[in-house]
Amino acid sequence: MPRSPRRSRAVLTGQVAPLVVAVIMLALAFGVASHNSGGRHAPDAGSRGHSKSRLAAFASPTRWPIKHVIYIVKENRTFDQYFGLYPGANGTTRGRTRTGSRPLTQGIPDKLLHDIKHDHTSALIAYNHGKMNGFVEDQWSNRYAYSEALPRDIPMYWRWAQHFVLADNFFSSQRGPSFPNHLYSIAASPVGTNDNPKRIGMHGAQWTWGCDAPAYTKVQVEGPGGDTSWVPPCFDVPTMGDLLTHKGIPWAYYAATIRQAGYIWSAYDAVEHVRKTDMWARHVKPVDNLLADIRRNRLPAMTWVTPRFELSEHPDYSLCHGENWTTQVVNALMNSPMWRNTAIFITWDDWGGFYDHVRPPKVAGEGLGFRVPLLVLSPFARAGHIDHRVGEFSTVLRFVEDNWGLAPLTHRDGAHNNLSQDFDFSSARRAPDPQPLRTDCKGPALTLPLRDRG
Repeated sequence: MPRSPRRSRAVLTGQVAPLVVAVIMLALAFGVASHNSGGRHAPDAGSRGHSKSRLAAFASPTRWPIKHVIYIVKENRTFDQYFGLYPGANGTTRGRTRTGSRPLTQGIPDKLLHDIKHDHTSALIAYNHGKMNGFVEDQWSNRYAYSEALPRDIPMYWRWAQHFVLADNFFSSQRGPSFPNHLYSIAASPVGTNDNPKRIGMHGAQWTWGCDAPAYTKVQVEGPGGDTSWVPPCFDVPTMGDLLTHKGIPWAYYAATIRQAGYIWSAYDAVEHVRKTDMWARHVKPVDNLLADIRRNRLPAMTWVTPRFELSEHPDYSLCHGENWTTQVVNALMNSPMWRNTAIFITWDDWGGFYDHVRPPKVAGEGLGFRVPLLVLSPFARAGHIDHRVGEFSTVLRFVEDNWGLAPLTHRDGAHNNLSQDFDFSSARRAPDPQPLRTDCKGPALTLPLRDRG
């Protein structure tokens, strides 16, 4: 059964800094994070109907000429694996091992034969107290972890890096896998988690990680004193969506549906006051509708996007089809009236077991996770710029907060830069540059059954 609101808040309050607690109490006063046991929620202003959403997006005052932010989160790649050979970026051609070093294999396969271990424990082993030399645990990581892409492996991502912005000092927020990192992308907090939910006492596929998960699904949370407990993956935590709603700014989260592979990454499924109220139907949309909504100019001011599993680039599925899907989304945005005032942020949610040579900076607790790519596309984005400033998933939230005049959610987003260095708002808008899709993808793009393997 999902946790009661009282228990959810207790877990949250026990693992965040006092500043975060103060922010949460303020949010509770606004009614964005509290609800009674019946699951009711405060009226959700500014999101009733697409026409109102479009008007609100353009009417809301912004710091910069950005009226639409699209935050695309893909799966399981490090910076060195995708851009280790990119000219001018902080990449490498060799990887540290426990016995010395080894060359990184240049060229990555479109589809791996097996996924690589990348849970929290594996991340700590790979990190090895900052030595960054423990990336081999089994035959699959030995075979795939020390590899890096050539331009032909990810041609569109390289093209966008050359024509827009590539960040080479951007990190996943948590030293672990998807669940805590996707929470960071909406809440600037992992709510005490550092790993994916697990099926306690059960075997088989894990297809949901949120408030609608079966009772045997639990996630481990850690309190401020280091004490841990296993709880349902359903939390009452303030999110960026709540801040936007309070100010009447429309938003949406596009993700796989409950009957599609990839639903595990639908982060608002783990937010109780969204999943259990009409906010879910208002804001969480099927990702299969994304392209049509872009073409009809229906995206709100703030849009998160997570793909279906088969198109996410998560090993062991096609990188080619995944990159093509991203290209379709970007092409649609570039061909729409929204392009003239849009900022697109594309990143990958965690390291996926792949090598990266840069030691993550220390912040509160363990510190940041391994480095992942960030691409910034916009008619105002600097051309061919490499951003060397430190960032993580909360940094994109800081851009949204500063653009629309919102208070930070936690100390994480409050402490970061706002990515404004990636834009030149004094220059004329750059023309859209849609590109043809790759023609070398093999096999069908969508082949998975209706439920995730976990």
